[in-house]
Amino acid sequence: MPEGDNKTQNEDASAEEVLAAEEDAARAAAELEAEIEAEVEVEVEAETETEPDIPAIPTAALLKEIATLKDQLLRALAETENLRRRSQREREDALKYAAVPFMRDLVGVVDNLRRAMASVSPEAQEADEHLKTLMTGLDMTEKELATVFERHHIVKIDPLGERLDPHSHEAMFEVPDPETPSGTVVQVIQAGYRLHDRLLRPAQVGVAKGGPATAPQSPADAEPEDGRRKPAPQPAPQPGPKAAGNDDEPPPGSTIDTSA
Repeated sequence: MPEGDNKTQNEDASAEEVLAAEEDAARAAAELEAEIEAEVEVEVEAETETEPDIPAIPTAALLKEIATLKDQLLRALAETENLRRRSQREREDALKYAAVPFMRDLVGVVDNLRRAMASVSPEAQEADEHLKTLMTGLDMTEKELATVFERHHIVKIDPLGERLDPHSHEAMFEVPDPETPSGTVVQVIQAGYRLHDRLLRPAQVGVAKGGPATAPQSPADAEPEDGRRKPAPQPAPQPGPKAAGNDDEPPPGSTIDTSA
């Protein structure tokens, strides 16, 4: 056989082997890819099977829960606002009425100053120049105290002639007075004081009692020693109607016999 023919046959055999090798490699790659895809599908299915099923929540239940949470939120906001306002009011009251105990003690000092000034008569002041000067100083001190009270919103309660107010007045006694309506203040024993709208001390007053004064009890009407009451006096009998036919007859005792 010639040498050229052998060479051609060898080249054809080599080409066939290369083609066969390429087909085997492609077939192996396809099989490997198929195996990988199969394994991935199996893993996905396994993961899907292991995941818990999430139950579907009805829409009505969700809306109800939203309404409940909204109501709780509004209540919490309202409670917080009420707490803020209450705290602010308590803070303002603490600043406004912090000096109440001191003011209550101070009004007693003012009363004693007024009593001391009232105890000195004008005649004594005229007779003693030093005493007159002292009274002038006390009068100026009282006016200065009144100015300080007004600056700090302390109001004096002097209800003479006003209607009795149980929230600001303390009735100590009643005065029978038929010309004054009942419950009217006719005498002020001790003036009261108020700080802003809080009472420091009520005014001690005497109140009129309408109607005539009660007459004192006579000795004849006094209760006897043995404890038994005397019978009430009976009213005098009233004359009855006149009998028919006696219109001209005078009643007994109405004429006087002057013949004797």
